[in-house]
Amino acid sequence: MGEVIGMTDLDTLPEILLMGPGPSAVPPQIYHALSRPTLGHLDPVFLTIMDEIKENLGTIYKAPAGSLTIPLSGTGSSGMEAAFANLVEPGDKVLVLINGVFGMRMQDVATRLRAEVDTLEFEWGTPVIPAEVKKKLANSNYDIVAVVHAETSTGVANPVAEISALLDELPERPLYLVDCVTSFGGMEVDLKKWQVDAAYSGTQKCLSCPPGLSPFALSPKAVQRLKNRKTKVPNWYLDVTMLVNYWEAGGGGARVYHHTAPINMLYGLHTALRLVLEEGLEKTFARHREAHSQLVSGLAGIGLEMFVDESCRLPMLNSVKVPDGVDEAKVRKSLREEFQIEIGPGLGPLAGKIWRIGLMGYTARPENVERVLSALQKSIEKA
Repeated sequence: MGEVIGMTDLDTLPEILLMGPGPSAVPPQIYHALSRPTLGHLDPVFLTIMDEIKENLGTIYKAPAGSLTIPLSGTGSSGMEAAFANLVEPGDKVLVLINGVFGMRMQDVATRLRAEVDTLEFEWGTPVIPAEVKKKLANSNYDIVAVVHAETSTGVANPVAEISALLDELPERPLYLVDCVTSFGGMEVDLKKWQVDAAYSGTQKCLSCPPGLSPFALSPKAVQRLKNRKTKVPNWYLDVTMLVNYWEAGGGGARVYHHTAPINMLYGLHTALRLVLEEGLEKTFARHREAHSQLVSGLAGIGLEMFVDESCRLPMLNSVKVPDGVDEAKVRKSLREEFQIEIGPGLGPLAGKIWRIGLMGYTARPENVERVLSALQKSIEKA
């Protein structure tokens, strides 16, 4: 027998308080769900679980009747890939509104699908400006307009409702694609009111489930567009025309195997959605806002400033300015090694300039805010 390499004892893994941009802390109910006996992916009990997941996703998304709401087997990035791959055909005109990393990623994905991609860019740390979008929309007939609701790289909330209203003014309304990775389950997402045609999220943010699934939604209009494609969806694994035959029973009541679903991860998502709905959406959103207010007040008390203006801050992702002369990486290292807390660094042009503190899902509790504030102050003093 060969020598066993790299056998880390998982029982000795440290318990880290996850307060970065994701993943977030996982509640015991979800860990319990993940440990339940694995069923077959066509087991009748599991099919019932699938149906309940679909319905609860639609409730939290506030999706209109006739929408398709399913979890994709992959992280939030699979949702982005699926949204574009299923709705974009070569030559389609796509406008991507960019004010951070994930808007840039949208541009990359759409370009790879041979769309004619146009962009409108805004300073990182500031929101998309509807007046500028209105001017841009007047110059071309777009098939798709895409924006990130909660830009994780900066902590900015974009005005998705205002952008949607602008699309209503056009002779023909384009499909509206919205990244809800960080917002879903932590602040209002209303696909019906905002007339969103494609949305996606990730389990590891405000749902507090480990990463691995992407809650995904298509409006009836988007489903019809998908059915009327002139070309085959270029991604087999994320082809919704095939996935729907597994997630929804056909006329004969039978489901068609596509790929083996991640059974236990779906148990986790099933529990995560139940926990959100049991708490109540408005109470859940209020809890995130209250944790955010507590953090902002505490940061001011130790002399730290927020990076994003109060008018467009996300409650669940807080960007904090690194004080002059402070080694931000050294502070994060101290938090992790001495206090068992993880926060995130800045990305792209914000690298070294901000910390990103996540208050998502189960992490968004008063005791966690108090803990990170105390540890952050001590770590800065040492740095």
